[in-house]
Amino acid sequence: MGLMEVMAGRVSAGKTVEFRPRGSSMVPLIRSGQRVTVAPADPERVGPGDIVLVKVSGTVYLHLVSAVDRARRRMQISNHRGRVNGWTGYERVFGVCTAVEGRPRPGAEGKVRATVGE
Repeated sequence: MGLMEVMAGRVSAGKTVEFRPRGSSMVPLIRSGQRVTVAPADPERVGPGDIVLVKVSGTVYLHLVSAVDRARRRMQISNHRGRVNGWTGYERVFGVCTAVEGRPRPGAEGKVRATVGE
């Protein structure tokens, strides 16, 4: 099991995580090895431009939401270079990136799923 799958499991269990993803598909929003903070997402609030931890066609990505189809409860996921990974259901959206290297992502905090007791 790879890093992304492990992080997806932790986030889907309600935990906020920090990790350093590798790759260049999200440059300049996230550079390879930068520390990201990902919190459980409320998919109903997530929209285009948000960075999410999500599973698309069996692969877990930390990528952009490029479109949302609220009626069918799904979103389109893409990298920052224009490649579309595909559509995925809300149930496969694990988390939303709230910070990169400690810098908050604008609007992301309002998209975090409330946990029991909040």
